[in-house]
Amino acid sequence: MTATSIGNPQARLSRDTLTLILAGGSGTRLHDLTRWHAKPAVPFGGVYKTIDFSLSNCINSDLRRIFILTQYKSHSLNKHIHQGWNMLHPELNEFIDLLPAQQRTGDCWYQGTADAVRQNLDLVREQDPRRVLVLAGDHVYKMDYRHMLQRHVDSGADMTIGCLPVPRLQAREFGVITADDQGWVRRFDEKPADPLPWPGNPQQALASMGIYVFERDFLERILDQRGRDADPCDDFGRDIIPGLIGRARIAAYDFRDPDTGLPAYWRDVGTIDTYYDAHMDLLAVTPPLDLYDRDWPVWTYHEQLPPCKFVFDSDGRRGQALDSLVAAGCIISGGTVRHSCLGTNVRVNSFALVEDSVILPNADIGRGCQLHRVVVDANCAIPPGTVIGLDPVADGRRFHVSPHGITLVSAEMLARRMLDADVA
Repeated sequence: MTATSIGNPQARLSRDTLTLILAGGSGTRLHDLTRWHAKPAVPFGGVYKTIDFSLSNCINSDLRRIFILTQYKSHSLNKHIHQGWNMLHPELNEFIDLLPAQQRTGDCWYQGTADAVRQNLDLVREQDPRRVLVLAGDHVYKMDYRHMLQRHVDSGADMTIGCLPVPRLQAREFGVITADDQGWVRRFDEKPADPLPWPGNPQQALASMGIYVFERDFLERILDQRGRDADPCDDFGRDIIPGLIGRARIAAYDFRDPDTGLPAYWRDVGTIDTYYDAHMDLLAVTPPLDLYDRDWPVWTYHEQLPPCKFVFDSDGRRGQALDSLVAAGCIISGGTVRHSCLGTNVRVNSFALVEDSVILPNADIGRGCQLHRVVVDANCAIPPGTVIGLDPVADGRRFHVSPHGITLVSAEMLARRMLDADVA
């Protein structure tokens, strides 16, 4: 420990904390976007992966001991971490280490969030932290974890849960918390059909963000106990937390913007609709998630690419992008991009219109295409003249259409379409 950390309580708080990022989920609600990737490795915001937000929050919060627990189709995630997240100093006990599922304590792979942590308790003990911060690797937000850690320490809690208000019906997708006036959790319901409203606002409920702070000895005790049970394969929200209510000191940390005092921005991008909506949020004049904030940068691995290029300037054939994010390596060749987000190396060909859409890296939008409210997966080549997003019935026969009418297009869907055309 350095002299600076000895005299700085906030630095000591970070040094005494070990971070575990859970990055092993299959992400089935994202459909083909997770066909070849773990959910935390899905591209986001033009140049990022979703795990970059949790990792950047850690680095900006001076949390430098990080384990990433991986399992499902983790190759692209592992590659991204090795390429872009090797800036720490092992000689100072700073690290970002990948922990694949290894059946370290039995015959099961990771069977839930709590089980994933339980199977790596020996590595937690080896680091000897005073407390453990558990995060998800597939949420998009900015958060200084030191504020939550300080609140946890000041309260004397065994465990603290990060939470924020969400529309009550939307809370069906989350753990819902009921807390008293002092901020102690009195009830926890995982994905309830009828979420309890937040006191004072019947239209909202207090949802868990999947961010937990544990006292290390408390975490060991509860997971060791579960490990002795016949079926130790558990999830924190579904199995662990409800059983702790009334038996442990569990605090709720209400995540708010430090400048405005209002609920802060946080998105679980685990469905096509939420993934799309989070991208549309980025396109606002003053976005709720500011990627240009130099005081809280979002770090990533960025391939070395040439600048984006806009070519042709004649009536009806003008390469242009309006109210959009366009990443490096893109070529807008006589097409129009409007209110959309383009990842790296995307090409939009002449007379094409891309509107209110998300185009992932290395996609090619053919000449004369029209795309409206579409998510195009990486490496797709959309044939010339294709129209997507204007006829949901026709789109539903060829592609995946979400409950909110967002059309997902993947290379596999396009290949099936071409095969069907050849057979016909």
